[in-house]
Amino acid sequence: MRSRIRPWLHAAVWPTAAALLFGLGLFDHSLGAFGRLVGAFDRLDAHTTGALMLGSTLLAVGALLASPRLGARGLPWAAGAAAGVSLGTTVAIHVIARLPVGAQGITPVRDPYALTEPAALLGLLTLTVWRGAPLWAALSTPACFAAVILRPLAVGVGETTLVVAFFFTLAATAALGIGLTVRLVIADRRRREASVRMEQRTEFARDLHDFVAHHVTGIVIQAQGARSVAARRPELVPPALERIEHAGAEALKSMRSMVGMLRDVDESRTDVPLAPLAGMAEVRALVEEFATVGGSRARLRADGDFADLPVEVATTVHRVVMEALTNVRKHSRDYTEVEVHLTRSAGGITVRISDDGRPRQAVGQPLGGGFGLKGLAERVAVIGGRVRTGPAPAGGWRVEATLPVDHRVRSAA
Repeated sequence: MRSRIRPWLHAAVWPTAAALLFGLGLFDHSLGAFGRLVGAFDRLDAHTTGALMLGSTLLAVGALLASPRLGARGLPWAAGAAAGVSLGTTVAIHVIARLPVGAQGITPVRDPYALTEPAALLGLLTLTVWRGAPLWAALSTPACFAAVILRPLAVGVGETTLVVAFFFTLAATAALGIGLTVRLVIADRRRREASVRMEQRTEFARDLHDFVAHHVTGIVIQAQGARSVAARRPELVPPALERIEHAGAEALKSMRSMVGMLRDVDESRTDVPLAPLAGMAEVRALVEEFATVGGSRARLRADGDFADLPVEVATTVHRVVMEALTNVRKHSRDYTEVEVHLTRSAGGITVRISDDGRPRQAVGQPLGGGFGLKGLAERVAVIGGRVRTGPAPAGGWRVEATLPVDHRVRSAA
């Protein structure tokens, strides 16, 4: 229902504005603001100033009604032109009003203002501050402001003209404030949308690394193992190829999932899940798969209750274990055992992954480093945790992450 109403409202704005300006024009004409157009320039008097005011009014109204078709630079130019003509008209009225009135039939200039032209200039002022290019808007805005305020003072300074100028000043200030407020709100919304899109891209980059690199690393390790045993034990090659095929299929599945999320995500929403959710079952599957692929022993120890973990914490635990096991495959050699130890305490969860191997030497084409640990540290920091890496006391390497479980600690991140 909302999507149907908005186009109708948007389409009705400018016809409504045109109707209101036309009504104001009829009101000004009924008050004699534009004088008699026939013979207005036969002599310089109130009828001449009325004709000048009518021309200035038509220009301001035309610029306002044409504003939807003007760009960020065209709109300030149109507003500046309308304001310049209005200021020129004010100067002409001031000069004509000071001419001596001696001849018969000359009508003196009394009230040199109407409502239609100020209304159009106020609309141009609001739109220019809202949509105009900053430099050109800064130049045309003072001209519009002055054109609205100075017109009542064209003939002279008196009690009535001061009161009218005061109300016009309030109206111009309100128009300036409205335009500036809308501009700042839109700029802030765009900034937040850009920030959300950047966060989404960063999150997608982490997930692509976590899921795809994990499976690809397994494929590389298995291919290296199959090549090394092909000559000595060829019967082990077909099972290794099956495992490579399975890991490749999992990598493609993960990549399709991530690409699908990239295509389907609605950037206007900030509550879109940016990554596949995972829990303890997926953590156990990771450890079991690692033992199957690597040929070494992998153990999972879980001390405490992990049934009621917040979604973001459970998913982060899964990512920590995935990245640590991927790094063991990439950078460790001669390892026989990998231990994944999860501890739940009152303050949070400690995830510790350690192996008993040695650093891998660069032979042939290295598996290389990347953004895994950096992305992991960023992911953990989002929910208020921290990551520490370094040599384990008993040898090998250890990755340890501490994650808070308190729902009040950035649970909506």
